Amino acid sequence: MRLASVIVTQNLAQRRLTEFSHGAGCACKLAPGLLAEVLRTLAPIQHPDLLVGTETGDDAAVWRLDADRALVATTDFFTPLVDDARTWGRIAAANAVSDVYAMGGRPLFALNLVAWPSTELPASLLAEVLAGGAEIGAETGFVVVGGHSVDDPEPKYGLAVVGEVHPDRLLTNRGLRQGDALVLTKPLGTGIVTTAIKAGRASEEVAAAAIASMTATNAAAATAALAAGATGATDVTGFGLLGHLAKMAQASGVDATVVVASVPLLPGARELAEAGVVPGGTRRNRDWTAGDVDLGGGVSELDALLMADAQTSGGLLFGAAPKRAAQAVADLADAGVSAAVVGEVAAGTGRIQLV
Repeated sequence: MRLASVIVTQNLAQRRLTEFSHGAGCACKLAPGLLAEVLRTLAPIQHPDLLVGTETGDDAAVWRLDADRALVATTDFFTPLVDDARTWGRIAAANAVSDVYAMGGRPLFALNLVAWPSTELPASLLAEVLAGGAEIGAETGFVVVGGHSVDDPEPKYGLAVVGEVHPDRLLTNRGLRQGDALVLTKPLGTGIVTTAIKAGRASEEVAAAAIASMTATNAAAATAALAAGATGATDVTGFGLLGHLAKMAQASGVDATVVVASVPLLPGARELAEAGVVPGGTRRNRDWTAGDVDLGGGVSELDALLMADAQTSGGLLFGAAPKRAAQAVADLADAGVSAAVVGEVAAGTGRIQLV
């Protein structure tokens, strides 16, 4: 290799991945209000075999094949939120496949979705990203085969995932029931911490805890939800706990109470938020849900902001009878998953109370 080529390659390799990202992971989603406005212009799709479409903003589409089988299809991708390429690939893959788990399904295969600045970043770095995605597939039993790529000034990576589920064992965001206890299977705070990582303000310990959470899949959480008899579930991603719970409560025709002190947070998340390290997506989530959320005595606006934090590869949120919810939390703890009962469901019209 000529000296000039060596220098160019070295300079490319020294660029931080997060330098190319205008935001952090799922915090880059379109604002939920804007997205809802766009979706209202589309005619609902009606078909007897389309078990889950777009009407309630669920996590994935579900198509019935026969009485015992249905396909679950979803896609997700985002910009770099960490500088290690393989770790970014792992986070993006864990995040994408989470939608299948949120529907109670089992992933089968996935296709890569790649946008890459070919003149700014080396192909060897992209190979690391793809390797990270393939690792998550191997760990959870699905294969990543092919995909599509485009040349783009801003790198992006994710997956289109296809899974399967029994039509009678679907989890949907309209399945919450009066009397359910709410279980959350990962701590909140990834939006805040990844924003701090991008700004160089996260300690190694804080960053490591967030990365460990984001690279963990929701396979065990889905198993626990089904074993607990859950019918309502979602994964908590870009719209935050408040945004996703608001959609669930409205779709299910119930009210929900969240006990703020019971909601687990990642180490350092509250302190960073107090210091003003909050992604724009989190603030948009809080604004979007403000009309549906009531703050009880002692609940601060900072608490509400943390509950609205835009998550990347967050946990599952599901409802189950109180005793079965408590057992699910215990079973997940035995499996090394930090879950918690964070609230309850009552009859209502889609409102959320923070206490």
